[in-house]
Amino acid sequence: MTSSILALLGLILATASAELSSRIVRTKYGELSGVIVTLDRHLEGVEVFRGVPYASPPVGSLRFMPPVSGALWHGVKVADKFGPVCPQRLPELSDKMPKGRVEYLRRLLPYLRNQSEDCLYLNIYAPVQG
Repeated sequence: MTSSILALLGLILATASAELSSRIVRTKYGELSGVIVTLDRHLEGVEVFRGVPYASPPVGSLRFMPPVSGALWHGVKVADKFGPVCPQRLPELSDKMPKGRVEYLRRLLPYLRNQSEDCLYLNIYAPVQG
């Protein structure tokens, strides 16, 4: 249930208006620049960093092992696109499903198509800094 809520939040934020952030955040892995998203003119913006790697890709000897730190990068990483999701079976749409669920899944499916075993990425949401 929690992953569905997070996916829906991601979907909403992906369709909201966005512009590149002007601030650069320094992490122990490298520097990041995200996007500022405005959902509604009555709400304050949210700074979003999408597809931030938190571990080395799980390939080769790291496959089926716990995540290993070391996803370092040089320069400023523009974190404006979602990373791949972990492999999963896509839901099949059916006429027997409630209409609301079918509509929700239709909006969500494009984000679930980008699947990879290298899915160790975070999407970070924070209030916009003044």
